[in-house]
Amino acid sequence: MAGHSKWANIKHRKGAQDAKRGKIFTKLIKEITIAAKIAGGDVAANPRLRTAIDKAKGDNMPKDTIERAIKKGTGDLDGVNYEEGTFEGYGPGGVAVIVEFMTDNRTRTVADVRHTFNKHNGSLGVSGSVSFLFDRKGLISFSPEMDFDTIFEAALEAGAEDVKDEGDAYEVITAPSDFMEVRDSIAQKNLQWQNAEVTMIPQTMVQLEGKQAEQMLKLMDKLEDNDDVQNVYANFDISDEEIEKIMG
Repeated sequence: MAGHSKWANIKHRKGAQDAKRGKIFTKLIKEITIAAKIAGGDVAANPRLRTAIDKAKGDNMPKDTIERAIKKGTGDLDGVNYEEGTFEGYGPGGVAVIVEFMTDNRTRTVADVRHTFNKHNGSLGVSGSVSFLFDRKGLISFSPEMDFDTIFEAALEAGAEDVKDEGDAYEVITAPSDFMEVRDSIAQKNLQWQNAEVTMIPQTMVQLEGKQAEQMLKLMDKLEDNDDVQNVYANFDISDEEIEKIMG
């Protein structure tokens, strides 16, 4: 199972997405607001905003909620000023962890994230301590029930860097700057993806088992549970058998 999709698959199996829909909305609203603030509310001219809106629609966010978030970003409605940034740290077993945050109170966020790392056998590192172990890439995932050759041809024709069969998913990899163009080109061929985003893909993986595996999953869960945390990336790998043991 691919490392960068590992956590997404675990969350799906835990049924965590529906249980945390309110938190998902909170994070998406922040992303829409700051995307509109940085580059304006015109979706056609703002790829980051368009991606955020597509995600929000995929999670069934009401249209008026999306529009309010855009207006807060453009200043047409009063809103909170958010600061975005990145923390880097280590999880159990030396796993590299990147945390992307968006907050109206950096001091609070630093304290909360450091506490979460410490509580789950991890530690917060300095800037640049683990980011070199990841590559920022566009990632478009498809169900393995689809036809690989069709996806492969469409992706390469659209300008993708690579197409991989990861067993539990077919993954199209792009340069971040080509992501929207590749995604739109694939969509025109009526190929429906499961997930499409610009993400951080680890270059190497750290295999975990036993207590360290359990601690790592708890660390990921608690970090994502923080309203100020937008995304968490980590280079751990845990076997399906080990996950079954942990989840019972």
